Amino acid sequence: MSAKHTLLILFVVFLLGSAYPTGKLGLNDTIPPILFGSLRMAVVFICLIPFFKIQSIDKKYIIPLIGFSLCFGVAVNMFLYLSINASSILAPITIGAQLSIPFGIILSSIFLDEKISYKKWILIMISFFGIVILAFDPKVVDEIIGSLLICGMAFFYGLSQVFSRYLKELDVKFTNTIMSFTGFIILIILSAIFEGNTFQIIKNISLGSWFTVLYAGAIISLLGHLMMFYLYKFYPLDMVLPFYALFPVFGLILTFFIFGEIPSLVTVIGGIIVITSVFFAQKMR
Repeated sequence: MSAKHTLLILFVVFLLGSAYPTGKLGLNDTIPPILFGSLRMAVVFICLIPFFKIQSIDKKYIIPLIGFSLCFGVAVNMFLYLSINASSILAPITIGAQLSIPFGIILSSIFLDEKISYKKWILIMISFFGIVILAFDPKVVDEIIGSLLICGMAFFYGLSQVFSRYLKELDVKFTNTIMSFTGFIILIILSAIFEGNTFQIIKNISLGSWFTVLYAGAIISLLGHLMMFYLYKFYPLDMVLPFYALFPVFGLILTFFIFGEIPSLVTVIGGIIVITSVFFAQKMR
């Protein structure tokens, strides 16, 4: 990979890692978690509307498109921001989000009948072992709800990638417009039911919190993925995807500078195990 493209992929994983501390900033201010996810999807939807073309699709794509929209647009965003909101420390959930890769591999073997070598199974087990080590951190024990919620996010992220495999013949702008609209509508309804006073809260959102929403939707979701698709034109997946394992590193660095949070030794050890095993699991094709 050229130096220019290496810097680009590092910038992309920096954006992905920044989702956790910047999301925490918005939630700490004035936005409830489910509403934050809804507004993030609204930003994505608005940005994609100019490129959206209404089209009829084959019946075989309907169920996967619904599944992809519900898993990614609704569940991933809901569990992500609920976990951030429930956690006073971000290191465990930033690392725990890496489980989306092992979950994706396991679900692909179940639904897509993809073969998993014994070496990859070992790496998957090692990644879960790293999460078990994180659970022995006394700070994490007090934040078990946040840790369980991020595992839910990782599961639905992996499942959404399985559904997306069935949609690869469809235009990505079409599928993501449908996904973001579905996420926005369902999440804002859930916010109104469980968080209440939704429209009053939106009216009172501060300028700084709006910036975190716009950043999450336009910069992380859209710009980050556009740059990743650009790199896919030049390099195979097994050269690009392993870099995803680095996003917790950038997330932890940003968390330190923004919140002054220093991971414990147990978290560092567990994190190294998870990140390393996920890196090699993605590299092994």
